[in-house]
Amino acid sequence: MSEIPIYEPRWRMPKQARSRERFDRILDAGAELFAARGYESVTTDDIAAQADTSVGGLYRFFPDKLAVFQALVSRYLDQLRQLFDALHSEEAFQLTLEEYVGQVVDGFDQFVSANPAFRAVFVQSRLVSTETLAMDTAFNQEIAQQLSAFLGARHPWLEAEQRDLLAAVCVEVASALEILSLTRDRTFQQQVLGETKKLLIAYLKQYFPD
Repeated sequence: MSEIPIYEPRWRMPKQARSRERFDRILDAGAELFAARGYESVTTDDIAAQADTSVGGLYRFFPDKLAVFQALVSRYLDQLRQLFDALHSEEAFQLTLEEYVGQVVDGFDQFVSANPAFRAVFVQSRLVSTETLAMDTAFNQEIAQQLSAFLGARHPWLEAEQRDLLAAVCVEVASALEILSLTRDRTFQQQVLGETKKLLIAYLKQYFPD
């Protein structure tokens, strides 16, 4: 599998609890503003005011607006890592292919529904900067590696190169369709998610006809 891109965080993670509380408050404010107004329309002054802190307080952790956005993307990706770790538990080995695909797609949808600001940030993240694009690319490749390992454990006869390819295709297709689903209303989102399940199941059944 191809090498995962590396990006350097541009924000400073606080160590003290009080500073961490302000750091998280700034990210929460950024999430709300980016979701409501879009990345380009938001300033660091706006974020500081929404977070009830000074601009100087914001600059202690973030050199600019882009760093706030990147840290927000990073926080969501960390939460998604926890989600996918949970979805690939030992119990998942006992699921049918249809059940497994449904659990993963529905799990991601539930995360989106529980985090309304993620919807806007996820759609914008590939457009804001090359750094956030690299973060998304690295995350997709990381999840593809996890899926490849899961497929290898479940179907050990499959060659590593083949399962890496299957995993990469599944992750990229699901990611692209998820972005499409988030561009319209909830009804359209549910329709696209349903088609995503059908597509992934039909694709994987060619290799795992069980």
